[in-house]
Amino acid sequence: MTRILCSHPNQIFTLHDFSELFQSAKSTVCEDIAIIRDTLLEFGLGDLESITGAGGGVRFIPLADNRDRADYIHKLCTTLCDPNRILPGGYLYMSDLLYEPKHLCRIGEILAAEFLSSKPDFVITVETKGIPVAIMTAFALGCPVVAAGRDGQITEGPLVSINYVASSSRRMQTMSLPKRAIKEGSRALIIDDFMKGGGTARGMVQLLKEFKVDVAGIGVVIATREPRVKLVSNYTSLMVLEEVSEKENRIRLSPSEWIAVN
Repeated sequence: MTRILCSHPNQIFTLHDFSELFQSAKSTVCEDIAIIRDTLLEFGLGDLESITGAGGGVRFIPLADNRDRADYIHKLCTTLCDPNRILPGGYLYMSDLLYEPKHLCRIGEILAAEFLSSKPDFVITVETKGIPVAIMTAFALGCPVVAAGRDGQITEGPLVSINYVASSSRRMQTMSLPKRAIKEGSRALIIDDFMKGGGTARGMVQLLKEFKVDVAGIGVVIATREPRVKLVSNYTSLMVLEEVSEKENRIRLSPSEWIAVN
């Protein structure tokens, strides 16, 4: 039962489902659920929420323990501050971490826990590096993922496209989504791996407006300290990149303030 619940975050299972599966009385299932919930809470692994009503049941909600979350992000910062990660042009190499499943699971759970109360209907990102993080965040939230493309594919049918300015390159780029990918009136959580000036995030916000979709929040793994004024507001980042100095062979990266405070 624990495996089923933890493998399907935010998905509702009725007592009848488990009663039929294990050939047990509902009262026995309730006792088992109580034991599982106490164990999850004791080890800071999450919580089981009871849903009342005709379609009610129980669902697993991944939660990130504050101290464990802070320790993990600090260790991630230490790993990313290795001078060997400095790339020509002052860029930071982090693809190995963003494509490592064990890190993606943790990062996705932390981001999902932060935006759980905003109740997004889907997670949206832009290809390509943001996709793995978006998938794991959506998994923890129990919702689907939509990836905006930079080059429209004819196999996706009619597209809605916008032009936006990428803050890092200061160049005009195109972002598109298939018309049938999103339902009008739904809520979207924007997730990306990196934010500098916020141009890409702003592009996604503008694209979502074309679908008449509300933005539930914006989450990124790393945001740069400068420029301090981004093209989007109310975003949440796990880490803040202060500096990447090729000359001094130094990287300054720290957890975001809310990681240490909460």
